Amino acid sequence: MFRYTLEPRPNWQKRVEAQGLMFHTLHGEKYWDESAAYQFTAQEVDNIELATNTLHQMCLDLVQEVIDEKRFDLFFIPEQFRPWIIQSWEASEPSLYGRFDFAYDGNGPPKMLEYNADTPTGLVEAAVAQWYWLKDIDERGDQFNSIHERLINAWKGIRARWDLPVHFAALGGVPEDYITVEYLRDTAIQAGFETKYLDVEQIGWSDAMVRFVDMSGNPIRTLFKLYPWEWMLREGFGPRIPTSRTHFLEPPWKMLLSCKSILPLLYEKYPDSPFLLPAWFEPPRCDHVRKPLHAREGSNIQVVQGGQVRMETGGPYEGPYIYQQFAPLRSFDDRYAILGSWVVDGVSCGMGVREDDTPITTNLSRFIPHQMV
Repeated sequence: MFRYTLEPRPNWQKRVEAQGLMFHTLHGEKYWDESAAYQFTAQEVDNIELATNTLHQMCLDLVQEVIDEKRFDLFFIPEQFRPWIIQSWEASEPSLYGRFDFAYDGNGPPKMLEYNADTPTGLVEAAVAQWYWLKDIDERGDQFNSIHERLINAWKGIRARWDLPVHFAALGGVPEDYITVEYLRDTAIQAGFETKYLDVEQIGWSDAMVRFVDMSGNPIRTLFKLYPWEWMLREGFGPRIPTSRTHFLEPPWKMLLSCKSILPLLYEKYPDSPFLLPAWFEPPRCDHVRKPLHAREGSNIQVVQGGQVRMETGGPYEGPYIYQQFAPLRSFDDRYAILGSWVVDGVSCGMGVREDDTPITTNLSRFIPHQMV
């Protein structure tokens, strides 16, 4: 694994826009950055794939354990939603996708930083934009990336079970979320689904049908929502969700895996796993990172070294917290990289690299394409 620099393609902005990546520049700074790339060997990719598949299965086993041992209190899920989560799990309701974030330097095994199990973004960049970048710079080049094909096949599997129209929803006024959802909607269309987009704020409720409805009054039978479960449960319509008869993607049982409580629980269950960092519910004495259970995009992260807070990000999230052993990220030319490893329909199928000038990755950290050698 190493980082190298190269000349961006002529008119690169227009090129990535043609692939749907309209937010290549954020607040005047490059978000998509093809002035550099990361290179991985086939063995390194095998290691990332193994870590991803292994951790995914560990997470599924953990869901079963949490349900069996009724450890919902650790996830701060209201009592009224717990039977619904159990029902969703026991019915094997399908999951479309997720993304593990790894600390990795090409030497030891990848170390899991967290699992974006409910509303992961960075998908258009990883699945489409970096693939076309590679074909432009090296037509015969290789890349760990079958995300697009896997998504279409996953939708076909879901259609075999729920051959219903699918509504897609994201927060209005958030271009990155809208583009991610529209991309996923396109993959569903390619799999044969009838689809419709609406903003989360446009979802309504019909007392007569006892269903969520769209702006035309049509029932929402299946909903892909790029909107976190913990936010949904707090909404005024939250108590109606379990009785709505709507199929959700991601499914209700995924709200267990989207909470950072899984980090200390995984470490408790698999203390010898080479892919896990030690994690706890109470502050340790070693260097560590404090993370709110439901924080997103690098917000409200605190890095403690030598008993002192060395770095901290702002944001809207508060405790409770988990504590994870600090894993120094390898610096490439004073840039810190993490790997986002994608799971689609339960299978590892591609990755993307994000880098920042600090060891904390945020929503503004740059996306850097990769290739295999």
